[in-house]
Amino acid sequence: METRVAVMSIIVENMESAEMINAILHTYGAYIIGRMGLPYRQKKISIISIALDAPQNVTSAIAGKIGALAGVSVKTAYSSVITSQDA
Repeated sequence: METRVAVMSIIVENMESAEMINAILHTYGAYIIGRMGLPYRQKKISIISIALDAPQNVTSAIAGKIGALAGVSVKTAYSSVITSQDA
């Protein structure tokens, strides 16, 4: 299995989606290197950055699930750092 380092940026405009975002991230916690959340109270949004080291299909699955939530947008940037992991 190959893993790839990536960063995921999440903009949350609908705070009702926050609980589901946290549940999704908890499910994939083994792949998360770090997480930073910034509430932007003046604009009534939250900005979340997630650093991952995961197989590309897992990263895509996380982005797809989070991006499907109401009032949430997500973008992922992949590094060229790919590591082979023994199964």
